[in-house]
Amino acid sequence: MSVKKIGLALGGGGAKGVSHLLILEALEELDLKPAYVTGTSIGALIGAMYCAGMPTQDIKEIFLEFSLKDNESIKHLVTKKHIFKWMDFIGPQFRGRGLIRVENLISYLFESVQAKRFTQLEIPLKVVASDFWNRQQVVLDKGALIPAIRASMSLPGLFEPVKVGGRILIDGGAVNPVPFDLLPDSCDLRIAVDVIGERSDTEKMPSLSEAVFNTYQIMQKSIIREKLEKAPPEIYIEPSVVNVKMLGFYRANEIFKQATATKSNLKRKITLWEKHHG
Repeated sequence: MSVKKIGLALGGGGAKGVSHLLILEALEELDLKPAYVTGTSIGALIGAMYCAGMPTQDIKEIFLEFSLKDNESIKHLVTKKHIFKWMDFIGPQFRGRGLIRVENLISYLFESVQAKRFTQLEIPLKVVASDFWNRQQVVLDKGALIPAIRASMSLPGLFEPVKVGGRILIDGGAVNPVPFDLLPDSCDLRIAVDVIGERSDTEKMPSLSEAVFNTYQIMQKSIIREKLEKAPPEIYIEPSVVNVKMLGFYRANEIFKQATATKSNLKRKITLWEKHHG
């Protein structure tokens, strides 16, 4: 391939974001590596792990460790030896400002990552968060890595806001769900990945939590459409992930299967782009 410099933007979408790993696999299979990465929420987390030099397959295995297999149902979670890890990660928090604490999950995912600061990353990374009180985008690319990721993933009502540099920060999806506009102009090819996903049960009345989450995603889609109209990236791709809820990380195995076509789709798009611009 003659592509010289790739910029990769990884969007937010909760558990659906594990499909980002198929994007990274596709690039690896084409012997390509991004020169720059931007990420929001789960995209920031996976982007940080990847930019720190962690092999894609190793990241994938971590998520699969907590996933149900094809012949298992949700009840099998309680028989798994790591159920206590899951309880630590997503157990309800009845005190404080969020219902769920994300610190343990992030700490676990970063146990095998050497980089603790942005300067230690092998690939430059920009992480998007939202300033809660000033209602503005905050781009984090310096200092400690984990607080930045925590801030980017702090979905209101679920995760407690994070204080970084004197600012109260929440989920980056509130301002920039797929931050392709933060990739430098020097990139030959910008690839943006939208993992908000789809729902097929569109005639079903939503529960309270579904109403809150999907309303947030409606606003995210509105932001994305506006950005696409102004300055679209060369490749915009949406892994096909249907009917997966925000915290359905136990369905990682299913998410990978649903989004399998994404790999060949992205390869085809890159090949076509290279043919016209090579």
